[in-house]
Amino acid sequence: MKRAAILPDLRTRASAYTRAVRRFPVIIGPTAGGKTALGVAVACALEAAGRGPAEVVSADSMQVYRGMDIGSAKPTAEERGGVPHHAIDIVDPDRPFTVADWLARADEAIADIRARGGTPVVVGGTHLYIKALLEGLFEGPPADPGLRERLHAMAPVELRAELLRVDPDAAARIHPNDLRRTVRALEVHATTGRPISAQQGQWDAGRRRPDALLVAIRWPVSEINRRINKRVRRMMDEGLLAEVRSLEARGVLGEQARQGLGYRQLLDHLAGAMTLEEAAERIRIETRRFAKSQRTWLRRLMAGGESVWLDAPPAATGEWAQVILQHVLRGDLAGEAPGSEGR
Repeated sequence: MKRAAILPDLRTRASAYTRAVRRFPVIIGPTAGGKTALGVAVACALEAAGRGPAEVVSADSMQVYRGMDIGSAKPTAEERGGVPHHAIDIVDPDRPFTVADWLARADEAIADIRARGGTPVVVGGTHLYIKALLEGLFEGPPADPGLRERLHAMAPVELRAELLRVDPDAAARIHPNDLRRTVRALEVHATTGRPISAQQGQWDAGRRRPDALLVAIRWPVSEINRRINKRVRRMMDEGLLAEVRSLEARGVLGEQARQGLGYRQLLDHLAGAMTLEEAAERIRIETRRFAKSQRTWLRRLMAGGESVWLDAPPAATGEWAQVILQHVLRGDLAGEAPGSEGR
């Protein structure tokens, strides 16, 4: 969607508003749920209504990596529609990238956009990133390199068994193949003597920043699963296998990047562990499981403050954009977004 006049009747109302801090939308939802197109449409609507330059801040843990394009569903130049995007292609895939790293980049981008008189539009499916943006970071203990080395020396099945023993609640939320989060949970328990799930439970009671309007796309399970299957087929047709093969041949995939959906399964295929069709089916299955996990995150995030649910499928993305725009401007004009600039 190109920048165009959307809701021009709201321009006068928006331009008359001089409050130092104005609300910005944070769009969340399941993978393959249409967040990218909606974010661009909302940015266009905000700019047309006098809230520009409106720019997108991506909240996706795989789109930060350069070269991981197809598998991360990174928006193309055409899909971005002329709207600037931040927090995309900012680190090489052989480097680790933490929630704290993303939050620093996101806060910097939000502050810069606001300093230029614009409005950020945060869009993403990594809901841990969204939670950090809304409520701050979970302050866990610092990393212990020696302990991590000992944990990484253990077999994955041993790590999983230990996590089930010391923190079954965390084990219920962490996928058995997610070694990074498994190691971190065990590290926190060993360092503090308390389960990470209990400490994160205290974080869940945190206060949400008042200048962010949370907007969630809610899809019927059967429909989102259909969209996921269609997306995986399209990714394979667009050359995901070649992308993974090239990244692996260049030796640029670090441990964190290798765990990305689509990348992990095709790396197993390239290693001879399964056929290409089996790998594609594993991608579909794991992505549907990921979407199920995202639904749990959505319910938790949306319970924390003012929010807007959008029930899919939409009649048109532009209609959704107008709904979000009116919510953002209504909060501004009614004085419903107290707070101070930045974090």
